[in-house]
Amino acid sequence: MIYALILFALTYVFILAFSKYRTYIALASGVLFIVTGMLSLTNIIPAIDFNVLLMIAGSMGLVQLFIDSKMPDLLAEIIIKKVKNVQMAAVALALFAGVISAFVDNVATVLMIAPVALQICKKLKTNPVPFIIAIAVSSNLQGAATLVGDTTAIMLGGEAKMTFMDFFWYEGKPSIFFAVELGAVASAIILAWIFRKEKQPIPKQETTTKVTDYVPTYLLLIMLALLIGASFIPNKPDITNGLICCVLLVIGLVYNFIKNRTKESVTGPIGAIDFETLGLLLGLFLMIGGIKEQGVIDAAAQLLAKLGGGNEFILFTVIVWFSVFISAFIDNIPYVATMLPIITGLGINPTLMYFGLLSGATLGGNITPIGASANITGTAILRKEGHEVRNKDFFKIGIPFTLAAVISAYVYLWIVYGVL
Repeated sequence: MIYALILFALTYVFILAFSKYRTYIALASGVLFIVTGMLSLTNIIPAIDFNVLLMIAGSMGLVQLFIDSKMPDLLAEIIIKKVKNVQMAAVALALFAGVISAFVDNVATVLMIAPVALQICKKLKTNPVPFIIAIAVSSNLQGAATLVGDTTAIMLGGEAKMTFMDFFWYEGKPSIFFAVELGAVASAIILAWIFRKEKQPIPKQETTTKVTDYVPTYLLLIMLALLIGASFIPNKPDITNGLICCVLLVIGLVYNFIKNRTKESVTGPIGAIDFETLGLLLGLFLMIGGIKEQGVIDAAAQLLAKLGGGNEFILFTVIVWFSVFISAFIDNIPYVATMLPIITGLGINPTLMYFGLLSGATLGGNITPIGASANITGTAILRKEGHEVRNKDFFKIGIPFTLAAVISAYVYLWIVYGVL
């Protein structure tokens, strides 16, 4: 177990230190886990989240069709007309992304909203890096707001036998939805402060963009509806969301080819898929599968339970902040999957601990650029546009955003489910 932990830690150090080569570093580490036997051959396939990979690939291709249709340009012009300055535009986009991600996977949300943000930044001639980072971290925040917002929320619903409405009102009290929204308000204030210098007024002008094709927009809306609908289907295949995105991409490509009759009508959207990002995620999945197989995550969860010492407040505090720390570096899905049955067996107010786990594990990914798939996707979009995201660029937004959101949810949950 110790060797797996050392390799995992060194890999993250190298990824953060040499971000330009992070894909190769992650893949090399994944191969090392396999070659050394720390990730057995039988566990390679189970370790890879094909649903996320397929969803990113399908969504990226669809989004390129969406961009080519000029719809993001039109939406950018409409938003520009509704807000006073650049600061308010950034906060509005982040809040809009948050609302969408309460019902749709965070990665899909970033892929849908980012093109609009990029067009706004181009029209205003401002740096898009903080805009896209704000959209990514806001998407992660709202994943815990509803039963269908994130995989970890779905897992909690299954463990605690919670329904969709239980996330709004549970055990006769306002539920975790309100904790998340309180965090959203606090983080919006933080974003407004971060963008405080971006007060340049937005010149008002008539919308001049003409959308060339509405079909890509319809396909994205269908994807949104299908992803929401699929979240209510019990015992569905793990790759359901990924298949939805890829099937819609194929439909879009066929339509585009029939319409334009050119090779570029197919190769263009396929070329927009960021295979470097897919490689990074593949490497991370293999690494996490290795440390899970070697018992690192189980040991961390057991240690967490012991640190509580039977005191409800201490245990709640440890669960929240340890979850934030862990999720800053590893995928929160295997961690939450391990922790849920441990919390169930603790014999201490499981509801408070469940919600503490979910809020900490969901928000912790916002601390680092590789802490969540949405962050990786957002930085990939920026890199494709020629903007390299430095670690300090992400930390500048991610850390204060996370602290504001977690502290708000932490205090709320303790008062509602610990004190009252």
